[in-house]
Amino acid sequence: MTGPLIAAIALVVTLVVTPLVIVVAKRTGIVDHPGALKPQLVAVPYLGGVAVFAGVIVGAVVGRPTVLVPLAGALCLGVADDRFDLPPSARLAGQLAIGAAVVATCPVHLAGTIGAVLIVAVTALVINGVNLLDGLDMLAAGVAAVAAGGFALILHGSGRQLAIALGAALVGFLVYNRPPARVYLGDGGSYLLGTGLAVLLAESWGPGVPVPVGTAALVLVAVPVAEVAFAVVRRLRGRRSMMTGDRGHPYDRLVARGWPRPAASLAYMGMEAVLATGALVAVHLDSMTAAVAVDVAGAALLVASAVASGALTPDEEART
Repeated sequence: MTGPLIAAIALVVTLVVTPLVIVVAKRTGIVDHPGALKPQLVAVPYLGGVAVFAGVIVGAVVGRPTVLVPLAGALCLGVADDRFDLPPSARLAGQLAIGAAVVATCPVHLAGTIGAVLIVAVTALVINGVNLLDGLDMLAAGVAAVAAGGFALILHGSGRQLAIALGAALVGFLVYNRPPARVYLGDGGSYLLGTGLAVLLAESWGPGVPVPVGTAALVLVAVPVAEVAFAVVRRLRGRRSMMTGDRGHPYDRLVARGWPRPAASLAYMGMEAVLATGALVAVHLDSMTAAVAVDVAGAALLVASAVASGALTPDEEART
């Protein structure tokens, strides 16, 4: 099946399924209510991740069907969290199990225990990073869509097919998630996207893929990973629990400074596009040096942006 056909099917499926999951979410009470850490003023349905998963299926089926195991597991774990507010220990155990499923379904260069542990850890990091990004309309879905586009350009075979389906499904979802959002990804969606990006990263480390490709691909997941790192630094400095939410993310600080929420989301998407362009250039050069340089430059850019926005400063200090 050609890339354009996969994209068309994924797009149409998501466009059709999203209104259905909105109805289901409202009838089952799986909605996000306004609150201290919520930007919206009315309840918004969750379950957007179900619609994205429906669109992604086509890319997985024609490429590597086994990746549906970690993807479906991530969706189910997240929906359960949306519905029952799982304890942190259960969420972490589930995320590690999903990482183990990624290891089992995606053959990679990194054989052995060290490689398996690395992939499990990266999966959990990216899942939590995308979850932290899901704080504004179209933010997490937009960043993930750009990242998927980057993976589609640097990968071949099953990895490219999955990336195309994920990117197209997210474009369809963004029709309903753009401000003002009519549906949210929910934890089901953010866990799904995090796992999808982890699977694509694992594909870039697969047999037959040049090492510079896998190295450059790291920058495509740098935004969600950095979001976790910044939150850890901010909460340590503020002596707050790692399990406690806050409104100190870079996008929150931009909004607090007067940026419109859509502009903050677009800024993140633009940052991801810059990183994806760097990865594409490094892959085109087929140079390990260029790949490492892109990763280092991407990390420096993200840290500089966090410092400039005040995202490493605890909430209490930021308000004084």
